Amino acid sequence: MVFQIIKEAFSSKHKNVTTKSSEIDFVTETDQAVEKFLIDGLKEKYPNHRFIGEEGVASGLKCQLTDEPTWIIDPIDGTMNFVHSFPNVCISIALLVNKVVEIGIIYNPVLDLQYTARKGEGAFLNGNPISVSPTTALSDSLVIMELGTTRDEEKRQLVRDNFNILQTKCHGLRALGSCALNMAHVASGGADLYFEFGIHAWDIAAGDLIVREAGGVVYDTEGGPLDILGRRVICASSIEIIKEVIPLLKQMKNERD
Repeated sequence: MVFQIIKEAFSSKHKNVTTKSSEIDFVTETDQAVEKFLIDGLKEKYPNHRFIGEEGVASGLKCQLTDEPTWIIDPIDGTMNFVHSFPNVCISIALLVNKVVEIGIIYNPVLDLQYTARKGEGAFLNGNPISVSPTTALSDSLVIMELGTTRDEEKRQLVRDNFNILQTKCHGLRALGSCALNMAHVASGGADLYFEFGIHAWDIAAGDLIVREAGGVVYDTEGGPLDILGRRVICASSIEIIKEVIPLLKQMKNERD
């Protein structure tokens, strides 16, 4: 079972780790094994569907999103956490049809937390309905933002600037190391706002639907509609928080996936 593969590897002190875009952008043999397991299984059941997987793209496959049914997969979101046996890790799977997310699944196999949503049918945690918090003001919000894996000083400075802007305007700031789970925390009411630059389609596709189905809102960081391939996301419990925070943020442009 794929979840057991992750749990056993998570507990190991000897993970086979290599790097991708930087010396702190990790990939493990478990990432690759889980992605292959998931895609092989889905291909057997849905031979005409398309697939976008993090490790496949990293190995040179093109990230092409068409109107055809497409599965977008992150085999381990939070690989840095996984390498250090910090339990904020998950599998993220989304099914898109006509470029719209129809099914979203985020599963943390270490803590056995499964967030799910189907378009128009609500969002759930381990089968129980979830909803975003009632928070509508930034001053009352727990905000999640990430430090990222870049070593580019300009981008690192932007992260520091946004941290400094927000730290006195919200209840608190957190960096937990998993985009998909950050969105799940907003969906389940544990956090009120999350934003990040430089993420990828496989990080946000499932979370996009889960947040929306839980009553939250998801946008591009400048306030436009979310572009799944646009590499920027902001989500919150309410549109009021989004409208309050976007004018404060320093923005980053990224190449699309």
